[in-house]
Amino acid sequence: MSDRIFTDWINAYLEYTAESEAPTKFHFWTAISVIAGALRRKVWIQQGYFEWTPGFYIIFVSPPGIVSKSTTISIGMDLLRQVPDIKFGPDSLTWQALAMSMAESTEMVEIGVTDKGEPLYHSMSALTIASSEFGNLLNPNDREMVDFLVSLWDARRGVWKKVTKTSGTDTIENPWINIVACTTPAWIAGYFPGYLIGGGFTSLCVFVFADQKRHLRAYPGAHLPANFKEQEQLLIRDLEKISMIKGEYKLSTEAVAWGEEWYENLHKHRPAQLDNDKFAGYIARKQSHIHKLAMVIAASKHSRLVLEPQDLIAADGLVTALESDLPKVFYTIGQT
Repeated sequence: MSDRIFTDWINAYLEYTAESEAPTKFHFWTAISVIAGALRRKVWIQQGYFEWTPGFYIIFVSPPGIVSKSTTISIGMDLLRQVPDIKFGPDSLTWQALAMSMAESTEMVEIGVTDKGEPLYHSMSALTIASSEFGNLLNPNDREMVDFLVSLWDARRGVWKKVTKTSGTDTIENPWINIVACTTPAWIAGYFPGYLIGGGFTSLCVFVFADQKRHLRAYPGAHLPANFKEQEQLLIRDLEKISMIKGEYKLSTEAVAWGEEWYENLHKHRPAQLDNDKFAGYIARKQSHIHKLAMVIAASKHSRLVLEPQDLIAADGLVTALESDLPKVFYTIGQT
């Protein structure tokens, strides 16, 4: 029997944020980032040659002053900050400062037991970064910073090393990073060089676009339910339970069958709106996006380390729903 208060944390969070003006999809993807930040590198899907872990680069894109992007992020991150042992990185930094922050975050975590029943530990250097201005976090012309973030996205097991002239060798054990940030279409058009599109950094990101409020709330506080603060505490309590999930997620036999059919269809029948070289990298990464998301969707509902077809189907639908807005994000690049 589940010890959770809510049957679905994401749905409960959407109810908690119902009076905010920001679009529902901004709150949904904030919830995804929050759960990912709680899970950290304590869960994964093993594929032999590589692993999927639930870290995301989620970028909210909208014109300035329209949908309160940074406020939307802060609502979810304020909950995550109250969960024990979650570590946050600065929202403005250089790659050297990020590497140092990650190295300082290294900790040993128990992830299971050995065949002899003894505790099994591994180290992780896990950070969540919430940035109100993506431009403060990433300078697209800084190749070292871009390359560093690209290398972190895969969360490969092992020690990340880089030798520098000033600080010697920087090392990070089992690095893992989770980013949610805000920007505008104008910033992307003005500052993103063309080489980042296609197979580059942008294929790792989940871009969530909106250009209008879902409703007007001059005084949202006047519309909050009487149990608002109680609901907040219950969300935090369940989020603590989510943060305790650890181990390898297994795909059920039915989930594997669905995933194989989906994968073949993806590569044989590319969506018309993405039939462009700019989106080749995104197509290649889509499988990773939906499996990362499927873990978060499952963790939102229960603590069992099993993924069923409905988890993958839901993740595919949610990622696919964002694709119609990708041209609005990218097509102005190189035209300014």
